[in-house]
Amino acid sequence: MASPDDDTDERERLKSALWYAVGQIVDEECLRRNRNATPQFIGALTEMVWTQIENIAIDLESFANHASRPNITTEDVLLLARKNPDLQQIMSEFVEERKGIKEAKMGRNKPAAGRRR
Repeated sequence: MASPDDDTDERERLKSALWYAVGQIVDEECLRRNRNATPQFIGALTEMVWTQIENIAIDLESFANHASRPNITTEDVLLLARKNPDLQQIMSEFVEERKGIKEAKMGRNKPAAGRRR
């Protein structure tokens, strides 16, 4: 079982990684748009994204628990996107595309019926 200190350390590592990623995105956009962003802005944006991630995680866990599943599935993620029809459509298309790729791979790996090796 993880100790509270381990959880705190992990949380801080994740938050630092998020801060770095948000900073990279902000820097790219600032260069592209010829603008500047302060470290305070990047910090505030990181906190907002972190809070959003926490809320999404709670919702996804709730959807999976409601369906009596121990794991979160793509169905839970699609359900989360239901309030944004455009996002839901993009995500649904992506999921269907991935399913098609997976099925195609599985079809190629099956030996042909009636043939013996």
